[in-house]
Amino acid sequence: MKKKTSLRRFIIGLLVGLICLIWVLPICYGILSSLKSEIEIKDLNFHFIPQTWTLENYKYVLTSTGNTPVLKWLVNSLVISTVSAAGSVILLSLAAYGYTRIKWKGRDKVFYCMLALSFFPQIVNIIPLYQIVNMFGWVNKMAAVIVPSLAGVTNMFLMRQFMLGIPKNFDEAARIDGAGEFTIYSRVIMPMMKPVVTVVVLFTFTSQWNDLLWPSIVFNDVQKMPLTPGLQLLMGAYGNFYLASILTAAVVSIIPTFLLYIFAQKYFLQSLSLSSGVKG
Repeated sequence: MKKKTSLRRFIIGLLVGLICLIWVLPICYGILSSLKSEIEIKDLNFHFIPQTWTLENYKYVLTSTGNTPVLKWLVNSLVISTVSAAGSVILLSLAAYGYTRIKWKGRDKVFYCMLALSFFPQIVNIIPLYQIVNMFGWVNKMAAVIVPSLAGVTNMFLMRQFMLGIPKNFDEAARIDGAGEFTIYSRVIMPMMKPVVTVVVLFTFTSQWNDLLWPSIVFNDVQKMPLTPGLQLLMGAYGNFYLASILTAAVVSIIPTFLLYIFAQKYFLQSLSLSSGVKG
């Protein structure tokens, strides 16, 4: 039995290591290639590690202006993703509180109806959503991508499920002390929601950061674009002539999300159990 268990663990470990290698190798190649010169990247003699290390690609990309302002795109993406993540946490936690802590007629029916509507493909909403955005005059404005992202049904479902796991004894004890609904929400419930709040922040931030289709539709001003559609524009502008610049811009684009996952990893793992961190 011990030999079978050891063999099974070895095979699982080998498969996991192989999957990690498949994921990590392209990223490592992109990072190392961004430190090569354009001539070395196009050299027929392939070298995984740069023969001559250079930071000129980063200097060129981060100081570029005009039709490919990568640094401007980076700032735009940071603002959009951060505001969307913070706004989602506030709005969705309030909605989850209303669906779990406040009794009103048809509460569960409304929630499940909204959950059912979320199963429709997002592409179905593109045209009506654009018409709404255009009606408000939000084309080429950050509000066009921030406001629609605030009502993520999946994230609200996560918050609601987590909040259902918090015993209502906390609410009753707070009410005995004279606390109102907003005080219970902000001072009793939200401090216990840290793991799932972290997940909502991660999901919203990365979703906004990596979104290509919707920003490509509502932004036609190069200076106001976020980074992901900007990279698409960069590839169209440079084609295969400046691979070093394209790879460098791609590496720059993954740094914020990579750092976010590193710092939030602890809470992300906790949140895999929707009732984690709730005692009593």
